[in-house]
Amino acid sequence: MLKIKSMLENLFTLFMLVMLQAVLGFDNLLYISLESKKAPETDQKKVRKTGILIAIVLRIVLLFVLVSIIDFFQEPFSFLSGGIENIIKFAFNGHSIIVLVGGGFIIFTAIKEIWHMISTKGLEVSEMASDRSTKSSKAVVFSIVLMNLVFSFDSILAAIGLTSEIESSTTAFIIMAIAIVISGLLMLIMADKISVFLSKNRMYEVLGLFILFIVGIMLVTEGGHLAHLKLFGNEIVPMSKTTFYFVLAILIIVDVVQGKYQKKLAKEKK
Repeated sequence: MLKIKSMLENLFTLFMLVMLQAVLGFDNLLYISLESKKAPETDQKKVRKTGILIAIVLRIVLLFVLVSIIDFFQEPFSFLSGGIENIIKFAFNGHSIIVLVGGGFIIFTAIKEIWHMISTKGLEVSEMASDRSTKSSKAVVFSIVLMNLVFSFDSILAAIGLTSEIESSTTAFIIMAIAIVISGLLMLIMADKISVFLSKNRMYEVLGLFILFIVGIMLVTEGGHLAHLKLFGNEIVPMSKTTFYFVLAILIIVDVVQGKYQKKLAKEKK
């Protein structure tokens, strides 16, 4: 009876982990879909699959590393702790540095792509697409894998927290590894669908890039919070996932309403 109860609890934990990975993986999925467009058109599908498959393997490796040396990532580095009185205070650790660098890179990528869109003149959509494909397939795969690991960091730490009550560390590791594989396979399926949707509805690429920009801000604020960063006595507060999804919903609603309003205006002019 105890074995059955334990098995059911483990299955429920696995289900919760898969759901957690799916919810936290949305921003990652969006990044993969947008980044893959920089590869040659014939290689884009292959790039997404290769990047995600490599990322799944590296996620499991990262999981093993974090389980083994989690304290190293949480304890502040003495040489990166300190500050100036009444101006700035900080205590950076491994976790905060990874999240800050990842967030900063995403903000840079989003701004660069948005600027590219508004500064390109006299080009058709197809020409703009080919003009953007300046990175090699290997470079795009590397970017996808690297950012996948940045996005994975928080979800893996959350997974470790969810499985902390499981007595056997081996069982907990296996459950987390299975959840990573399942969520990775779901990501593999959804990445192509999202990329196809963005290809057919290029107007939503702008929306996607602004969402990515907000994701970067969310990661930077989280990294600042993890680093115990204070500016002029004010502590950096991380943007919550609830706030992020609320802003996401508002952006989508505004984009849909604006699109319908533009169509209405176009009909009235005819």
